[in-house]
Amino acid sequence: MGLVKSEIFTDAQNEIAIFAKAFGHPARVSILQYLFKTNVCICGDLVEEIGLAQPTISQHLKELKNLGLIKGNVEGTSVCYCIDLENWTAMKTVMQDFLNQDFEIKNKCC
Repeated sequence: MGLVKSEIFTDAQNEIAIFAKAFGHPARVSILQYLFKTNVCICGDLVEEIGLAQPTISQHLKELKNLGLIKGNVEGTSVCYCIDLENWTAMKTVMQDFLNQDFEIKNKCC
């Protein structure tokens, strides 16, 4: 697989691609849905809820945290996760602007 030359794209294009990556795996989608549904910080329930191995869940949580869509707090020997609502709202704005581009099309071709 070739390398992505992210420097030739705008910051906005790179940001959209990074956010889209979060939704590129059903496990991450499932984790986000579960965190929204429970509306509390989750420490250990994700392995049972999602049905994947702990290391796999941890990797997906790391990706989501690196993107800023979730945040984690250490509680004892566990890390508890919840949605970072401020970053989630910012991501929605970026993605809505991208997805709503079709509203600006005046002439339909093809």
